[in-house]
Amino acid sequence: MVMKEPRKGVLGLHLSAESERAVRAALEAAGCRYTAQRGAVFGFLEHARNHPTAEEVYRVVRRAMPRISLATVYKALEALVAAGLATKLTNGDGSARYDCRGEDHYHLRDVSTGEIHDLPVAFDRELLSKLDPALVARLAADGFEVTGYRLEVLGRFAK
Repeated sequence: MVMKEPRKGVLGLHLSAESERAVRAALEAAGCRYTAQRGAVFGFLEHARNHPTAEEVYRVVRRAMPRISLATVYKALEALVAAGLATKLTNGDGSARYDCRGEDHYHLRDVSTGEIHDLPVAFDRELLSKLDPALVARLAADGFEVTGYRLEVLGRFAK
């Protein structure tokens, strides 16, 4: 996003008025109100280098908004997901992490800690046909329409 009219935002981050307008518009289009708490959660996600859990978001945002509750952070995250401003990355154990990067991309997941980072390679829209040229057609014949895919590379980060 273009950084116009920088101002001191939540957590000392510089957010543009244009970014705030975009978040407000997306939330309203999804039937959700824009609140300062939702703006703060989005501001943190937008600048997070990893893909934090709700509890991690809460710990950081609470420093700037001491009265915010964990429940409010969860509700803010769900509103951002509903508005298409964030993605909820779930794990088999029921835990979730949040990503606000909008374009298609791949992830690295530490199987020990659950930590997730972006995989720094270009997204390949043709990957499924490279894996199996007939895969999408076979799935369609079985009544399944492919609308996209996600890829996680599993392993452990060196400490």
